Amino acid sequence: MEDGKLTVRAVERALDILLCFAEAEDLSLTEISGRVSLHKSTVHRLLASLEGKGFIIRDPASERYRLGFRIWELSANLTHSDDPALILLPEMERLRDQLGETISLYVRDGLERVRVQAVQSNQAIRRVAPIGARLPLYVGASSKVLVAFEAAEAQLALLRDPAWPQAVATAAFLQQLQEVKTLGYATSVEEREPGAAAVSAPILARGGRLIAALAASGPSNRLTVEKMKEFAPLLMEAARRMGKMLK
Repeated sequence: MEDGKLTVRAVERALDILLCFAEAEDLSLTEISGRVSLHKSTVHRLLASLEGKGFIIRDPASERYRLGFRIWELSANLTHSDDPALILLPEMERLRDQLGETISLYVRDGLERVRVQAVQSNQAIRRVAPIGARLPLYVGASSKVLVAFEAAEAQLALLRDPAWPQAVATAAFLQQLQEVKTLGYATSVEEREPGAAAVSAPILARGGRLIAALAASGPSNRLTVEKMKEFAPLLMEAARRMGKMLK
């Protein structure tokens, strides 16, 4: 039994190491050790195992680590024909050209939202949205959409989760969610990131099931409240078209 627990712990630690590379292209042993809060010797052993299986590559010159090609082999199996991130990409590019701002697609994962697709703005000054970024679900336009349009039971369970910030589960926040659902879209100005603004609308499948949040984001001095109100009908119409494209 004890051996089984140790094996599970080793797997969890190895996965934590891989997740470090969601926010960095390459890392040193010291950097990885600090991020996962493990001793360097432990991290070194796990990295050696991951390297042996092709999940990690070590640069002998710089002694820095990066993801190996085995990761890309696994990710290839995610590109199914029913993947919203692929199906909706042409529509997202069309919307980017129409609005001139960065377009992102978010889905909920527990108490976070994950950017699963993004089309960067062509403007010189723009908001860069890395795919795979995980963001808190209690702040930002897309977070409001993902919570407001969630099924009632799931929304209640979300707000009652012990890990959900109690300061956010207030009457004012619930009122804000209701307003978002009434309007059909949400906006945010410098809520999560200084100098950034976003407007978001839900992508609903047939029957009203929430699939994702579609967002346009950019510098707050360009994407003003007035401009977001102007963009909102275009964003909602694009989201409606996308919903019809999904099963």
